[in-house]
Amino acid sequence: MLNHHKPLITGKTKLLGVIGYPVEHSLSPVMHNAAISELGVDFIYLPFPIKPEDLHRAIDGLEAIGVVGLSVTIPHKQAILPLLSEIEPIAAAVGAVNTVIRKNNKWIGTNTDIAGFISPLQNLDRDWSQTVAVILGNGGAARAVVAGCTELDCGEIHVVGRNQDKLEQFQASWENSPLEVNLKVHTWDKLPQLIPQANLLVNSTPIGMYPNVEQSALSAEQMQNLPGDAIAYDLIYTPNPTQFLQQAQQVGATAIDGLEMLVQQGAVALKMWLNRETVPVDVMRQALREHLKI
Repeated sequence: MLNHHKPLITGKTKLLGVIGYPVEHSLSPVMHNAAISELGVDFIYLPFPIKPEDLHRAIDGLEAIGVVGLSVTIPHKQAILPLLSEIEPIAAAVGAVNTVIRKNNKWIGTNTDIAGFISPLQNLDRDWSQTVAVILGNGGAARAVVAGCTELDCGEIHVVGRNQDKLEQFQASWENSPLEVNLKVHTWDKLPQLIPQANLLVNSTPIGMYPNVEQSALSAEQMQNLPGDAIAYDLIYTPNPTQFLQQAQQVGATAIDGLEMLVQQGAVALKMWLNRETVPVDVMRQALREHLKI
């Protein structure tokens, strides 16, 4: 069991939090408060439900009450960009901010999803330059995955989506990016040709997320053609494992779930807010597992 000493909140306690709408389901407070408690630092991490039309007022208000750092979740990851004083290049490249830090009386936006996505992959012994990455979905989550695959220097990056127009917009959006992104886009009907080549298969869609636990972005037949030495990575963490990852494990692939990305992106953010080299990642992961009962 974790060491749950209740933090004592005083007039000196510094504020961190997550902004989104809704935020009732956010696991960030569970994970961050567990780490804060373990470290014994005088911080608290709170959920702030903020409607889209209230974002500007809320950011002013959070500044006024001295909040030192924020996680940013749906639907504010892009809407917050014009409200910040500075945006780090990686966040500008992805076009989304998931972490904000207050420094020198300014809001600075960054994106820790890329580091979070890459983290469990970096522990694997792979030649990324020879890796063919196939990414299912072309929404906001796919952007962090494309940036992560680019940072790993994957040999080929393929993005698969339902809508040709949206795919073309997705591809065009990287053209003036500071990242050297080299990707090809495909409609879903091209999957039979792509799956047998994939060394890294990523589900960035919400298909298969609780409560639709029987669903998968791929059929069992499609997954049969995934090479056995591939990595299957699902950004979803409930259920654990997803149908998608169960299918991948049946063909012998290495499975990585979204819980690790959630933990690792949170750890990067917490290091920035607390200005520390290390944070208790194991405590963060364990707090989430206990909370999710997995």
